[in-house]
Amino acid sequence: MAPKTQPEFKVVADNRRARFDYEIGDTLEAGIMLTGTEVKALRAGRATIAESYIGLDRKGELYLINANIPEYLQANRFNHEPRRPRKLLVKAREVVRFAQGIERQGMTIVPLKVYFNEKGMAKIEIALGRGKKLHDKRETEKARDWNREKSRLMRDKG
Repeated sequence: MAPKTQPEFKVVADNRRARFDYEIGDTLEAGIMLTGTEVKALRAGRATIAESYIGLDRKGELYLINANIPEYLQANRFNHEPRRPRKLLVKAREVVRFAQGIERQGMTIVPLKVYFNEKGMAKIEIALGRGKKLHDKRETEKARDWNREKSRLMRDKG
């Protein structure tokens, strides 16, 4: 029996800034409701989620807001709007859990990455995050610099 390996998926967009600006809590994989030209543009690898966020509407549905999926060049008049709100496909109990995190604990829902899973479906990884203060960001940066320096010293000394 072969050992189980990591699942193969293609990361389209990664929000690296989110881990610096927020303390990441619970994470969740969600589906995205997309049109055909949006999927083709994602497969071309041209999307940014750096300045996007997740919003909750009155009906209790999650939406990806301000994510940029540029127009697909080969599509003509059937193209999509690049920054339109996109509905996320999440179970109702997960929406309730995330909504409680927003209301009670003052957290934010942050998109972390958009990718295609092993079945070829577009997915987004979202997380509950609490905004870091300036001193927390400085500590994170200090720790990252120290780890980099430490690994450089270990490599040089052998």
